[in-house]
Amino acid sequence: MRILLDENLDWRLERDLPGHSVESVPRIGWAGITNGELIRRAEGRFEVLITMDTGLRHQLNITQRNVAVIVLRARSNRLADTRPLMTRVLALLETITSGTIETV
Repeated sequence: MRILLDENLDWRLERDLPGHSVESVPRIGWAGITNGELIRRAEGRFEVLITMDTGLRHQLNITQRNVAVIVLRARSNRLADTRPLMTRVLALLETITSGTIETV
């Protein structure tokens, strides 16, 4: 699966997503763009966006979009706090569908 890590996450999380093609927002030059623009650009290039932006659910209606979003809920965006969630993220990647937002 093609996964995009938002700029609020440590790019090293890609190591915890084996078998998937993972990029990060800063690495592809998309840092600082709005959430709407991020979703628009991600469509067709990525299947899933992983973020810690809990407001995304209320800012955008992605039901008609060709991308899914996983929102991580952790104490902070530090790798030590987000890495333990990756087991649940991997399981969710097996069933998540475009146009949905899931929280882990």
